Amino acid sequence: MTDETPSQDRHFQRRQKAAIVGLHLPTAEELLRGMAFFREDLAEDIREYSSRLSGRVKRRKHTGLALLATSLDELTVEPSEDAVLAVEAALDLIDDARGLPVDECRLRCRFYRAFFGNGQATALIAGELAHLASGDLPPAESRHLLWRSLGWAAQSRVLDARQRAGVSVQRSAEWFELEVRTYEGHFRNAITSTMVDEPEPKDSVSAGLAIATWEEEPSEHETRLTDRVVVISGIGNDTTADGKRVAKEFDKFKQRPLPLPGMPELTGVRARLIAEFPYATTIVENVLEGFGGRPNVYLRPIILLGAPGSGKTRFARRLSEELGTPYEIISCGGLSDSAIGGTARRWSSGEPSLAIMAVRRHRCAGPVIILDEIEKIGTGRRNGNVHDVLIGLFEPETSRRWHDPYLQAHCDLSHVSWLMTANSLEPIPAALRDRCRILRFPDPEADQLPLFATRILERLYIEAGHDPRWATPLEGFELDALASGWTGGSLRRLERLVEVLREARERGRRRQ
Repeated sequence: MTDETPSQDRHFQRRQKAAIVGLHLPTAEELLRGMAFFREDLAEDIREYSSRLSGRVKRRKHTGLALLATSLDELTVEPSEDAVLAVEAALDLIDDARGLPVDECRLRCRFYRAFFGNGQATALIAGELAHLASGDLPPAESRHLLWRSLGWAAQSRVLDARQRAGVSVQRSAEWFELEVRTYEGHFRNAITSTMVDEPEPKDSVSAGLAIATWEEEPSEHETRLTDRVVVISGIGNDTTADGKRVAKEFDKFKQRPLPLPGMPELTGVRARLIAEFPYATTIVENVLEGFGGRPNVYLRPIILLGAPGSGKTRFARRLSEELGTPYEIISCGGLSDSAIGGTARRWSSGEPSLAIMAVRRHRCAGPVIILDEIEKIGTGRRNGNVHDVLIGLFEPETSRRWHDPYLQAHCDLSHVSWLMTANSLEPIPAALRDRCRILRFPDPEADQLPLFATRILERLYIEAGHDPRWATPLEGFELDALASGWTGGSLRRLERLVEVLREARERGRRRQ
């Protein structure tokens, strides 16, 4: 399986970037294929779409469309499942729909309701994906849509079970896509392993897709084939005033299994990372080599050691994104005490450990935490030492029963992955280094200047709020000018040069 999935073609990626920064409203089909919502926010997408369609409907000046226009306006103000249902009902009452995207609107409404936690709408979207996969498409694209369809179908069953059990699913937009990707990964692995005649463990698929509702009582803090684990088993001293406050704060997480990030197709991940970081091929191979056969993403602690500006932090972020894991990037320049491991609730500044906050924010038991420039951590011991805390979090035994001083209870943080960047190893204690894989991150090379400069230019246009298509190909004389000022090494210097080039382009365009 070496061909790429359709969502990775260059056209899709350009439109994806534009959607994220608010320059492109994804079509219903693009959402089906996995494109992010407008500005990466469900409510923003709903508002933008309903506002645009409302204006289009009103321009028709047809009395039979008044109810639809009103429903769309209400949806713009209050993006909720009830408001989406009102729009669908208004669509059914239209007597003359010529010139209006009724089918597109109905499909989009179902997509929205699925993300609001509606199992029936989720099942209908699974059918739409299957129909899309049955079209005249390249084999790789059909397979991707088929796996996605099966993932949505499995998710619809989970949502239906939760609704019948009386479990609230109204906030599913925050974890919906993560769960779908987990199920999608199960089907992809099962199907591809069968295609290459690999033996499949007995009942592996059915076990992997078992429904883990919020009411289940796990027997142990361990990874099971449900791909869910309980991170917070309880809250200590919950009869005190502070204890009751913390118990209420974490009520949705206590004794509730949280999903682990499923393993993506590594062939595609490897190809995309190497294409973006051609000078770091060895790093890509070293990081991914230990994933084979695993159902879930987990990285043992890694330190990326390299010169400033070599792209270490960007690589760590892009690796997390390609693996489909939620992540947090923490600058270590301001860390000087043990607060990273949590602070007691009795203090006004009391808060959970950094890992617990990441788990809570992403509703995932296995996020990636990226510690940027770890050598800059302070070494004082007045309020505890950061290095001592990290050593405990990196050890499987202690992280599996990590005592969080804010929760005053043991938590299972053994599925959290830690990625670190460093410009130098000297300030890092030997005890911490011994618990990490240290990978030397190479410097970018001058012969890859056209690739780096083109991507930097496109990103600068997006950050400036422009369509990335404005980043027209670099001319030969422009590349020569950049080459005279950058002979390899720090990409930050190249970014400054490309920014000067972009400004020169804009000045020339205004004079025309």
